[in-house]
Amino acid sequence: TEAAAATRERLLWSTLLAAACGIFGAILAVLMLSKGIVARVHQVQRNAQRLALGHPLLPQPPEKDEIGQLGTRLVEAGQLLAERERALRDNEERLRLIIEGVKDYGIFALDRNGYVTTWNAGAERIKGYTEQEIIGQHFSVFYLPQECPQHPDMALHEATVNGRYTEESWRRRKDGSRFWASVVITAQYDSNDELRGFSKITRDISDRRVAEIALGTAREEAERASRAKSEFLSRMSHELRTPLNSILGFAQLLDMDSPASQRPQVGHILRAGQHLLKLINEVLDIARIEAGHVSLSLEPVSLSSVLKETLVLVSPMAADGHIELEELPHLPDELGVIADRQRLVQVLLNLLSNAIKYNRPDGQVRIEVDRSAERVTVSVVDTGYGIAPERLGQLFKPFERLDANPSVEGTGLGLALSKSMLEMMNGTLSVQTTQNEGCRFTLALPFVAVHAPTVATPRPADAVPMPRPAARPAYHGKLLCIEDNLSSMALIETLLQRRPGIQLLSSMQGQLGLDLARQHAPQLILLDLNLPDIKGATANTPVLMITADASANAQRELKEAGATAILIKPIQVPVFLALLDQYLPEPV
Repeated sequence: TEAAAATRERLLWSTLLAAACGIFGAILAVLMLSKGIVARVHQVQRNAQRLALGHPLLPQPPEKDEIGQLGTRLVEAGQLLAERERALRDNEERLRLIIEGVKDYGIFALDRNGYVTTWNAGAERIKGYTEQEIIGQHFSVFYLPQECPQHPDMALHEATVNGRYTEESWRRRKDGSRFWASVVITAQYDSNDELRGFSKITRDISDRRVAEIALGTAREEAERASRAKSEFLSRMSHELRTPLNSILGFAQLLDMDSPASQRPQVGHILRAGQHLLKLINEVLDIARIEAGHVSLSLEPVSLSSVLKETLVLVSPMAADGHIELEELPHLPDELGVIADRQRLVQVLLNLLSNAIKYNRPDGQVRIEVDRSAERVTVSVVDTGYGIAPERLGQLFKPFERLDANPSVEGTGLGLALSKSMLEMMNGTLSVQTTQNEGCRFTLALPFVAVHAPTVATPRPADAVPMPRPAARPAYHGKLLCIEDNLSSMALIETLLQRRPGIQLLSSMQGQLGLDLARQHAPQLILLDLNLPDIKGATANTPVLMITADASANAQRELKEAGATAILIKPIQVPVFLALLDQYLPEPV
């Protein structure tokens, strides 16, 4: 039994010792495991701190548990962040190099109070300051002294409120010289929308400014020259046509009153005056075209009506030259063109008169008309001598008469005028000729269908005898004539002798004439456009305007001013007397 007890005691102690060893081993194992986990957690924590500080991360041993994966992800995130920071630094460096290398733009930064914080080479080139000289200075040093400090403060305020401020104005360089600058100021904000400063871009655009000023000056000079041309043409029209007003006006009166034996001599005066008037009109038209002062009224025009009118007008000339004018072909009433009617008649008269003047004795002239889908062509064909092919290049040049007979009247302006007028009406003028066989001049204009009203065919002016003075009942009206030319005034006085009973009030000054109008309330006023002290067109009174300016612009101006009717110098006596009868009170 003692042996058994001793054996049990040994077994007990062995068991206790084994248990103690197991417990100690377990405790030791737990301590060792905890120390490893804590160390790894501490390593992850240290890497997180280094990541926050931007330092390189410590190597992380590869582990597959949660702590190992966390450490690995942290290292990967650190590497990615480092790569992005390097890319950002590279981009910033590239941008800095670009900004510093820009020579044409001054690019720099300001703090919130307007002090310079960065400076590029372009700013140094434009403004003259080096980076060391300008950093820390207020940007108001770039403004002219009289603009400080209001202008710089206003610029920053607007940039702050609106996010951006732009302007073009003068700026000052370091040496005090000025330059014209294009300026952009942009407000810069941080992630919390707090203003941290401004970026400023300045460009020297002095060359562009000089060019703009030069362009503006050139435009003003061109406009001045254009106005001078207009005034010159108006004045020349007045100075040239006004003397003819007296010559042709009194010649018409002589033709009315002279005996039959003297009428041929008076006819010479009238024809010479009309020829001179035609030359004056052509020269002034050419000058207006070259100056760009011709205005047209494009509208649908009945071709049949225009052709009949022009044939009637040139028929006396053809009869005098023993030239046969063939009858017009039948034309549909709806056949029309888009044109200025007055100018189209002028062109056709010129082509027909040339075909008559430069034809053979007993020659023929005919008109041919053709129509396509969009155009109408009118050809004037003669049986004259034709034109040498080598001379065709000069045909449409002003004052070129080629080898025409010098005994034939003309200036060489008609064809040049006709071509220019047609081109202004979106038309063309061409010629086909065979020497010694004749010429074919063809004009083309846009087609339009018209419904032309029936109009009376005009009689040629040479075929209309001047009316003889007839006994007329006495008028009891007042007529005020405001005219600064003595000869024209004398003509009006003589014409009024044919309307007895009309009381004539006259003035050579516009303002005095208007005073007379207010005092005497005349039934009719004759007002000259070109007066020494006022412009006739500015008088706000319905009147008969008398003007030597035959341009469409002048007539439109007079109509807009309220003119009742317009008389172009030299006046036609029958037309003038008819207007008197129309606007003065009925005779009693």
